[in-house]
Amino acid sequence: MDQIEIFKALSNKTRLQILNWLKNPELHFAEEHRNGAGVCVGMIQEKAGLTQSTVSEYLTILKKAGLIEATRIGQWTYYKRNDEAFAALSKMIESEI
Repeated sequence: MDQIEIFKALSNKTRLQILNWLKNPELHFAEEHRNGAGVCVGMIQEKAGLTQSTVSEYLTILKKAGLIEATRIGQWTYYKRNDEAFAALSKMIESEI
């Protein structure tokens, strides 16, 4: 767990919103854009109201930090939170910071 990458990823309001949306996707996204693999990237982009390239960059940063996971199904990529990473982050903050 790279602390610097994680805290960099968390230092942006929109990236924090994306993580919040992915925590409870059933509250934030229509059912046809969700499945067990996560939420369709297009719906994240639409909800964020940003360009596709900006949202893709944000998702790449979150994925690199290990905070989300991506699954490709056909032409679509789905994203979901990595709950194990959040549990490890909580333990790290509690014990080291």
